[in-house]
Amino acid sequence: MTILMWTIYLVFAAAAIVTLWRIVRGPSILDRAVAADVLLTEVLCVLGADMVLNHHTRTLPVLLIIAAVGAFGSITIARFVARKDGR
Repeated sequence: MTILMWTIYLVFAAAAIVTLWRIVRGPSILDRAVAADVLLTEVLCVLGADMVLNHHTRTLPVLLIIAAVGAFGSITIARFVARKDGR
């Protein structure tokens, strides 16, 4: 079980580093917004994997809050970009 946990954490850490690189170097605000959504999804997956591997549900409220922040953030950025484009 420990090898599985470390493998999961290593894969998600590599994905998070690549995602952070896209947030920093993204050519447009939409690229950065998508990368931020991906990063939030990676955090959700890591917390979900931790819940499954350790047999608990203590972080479920945290998962719900992160999901809500991601959804509202995406909506806000989409409205901002649409307003900026004049639509």
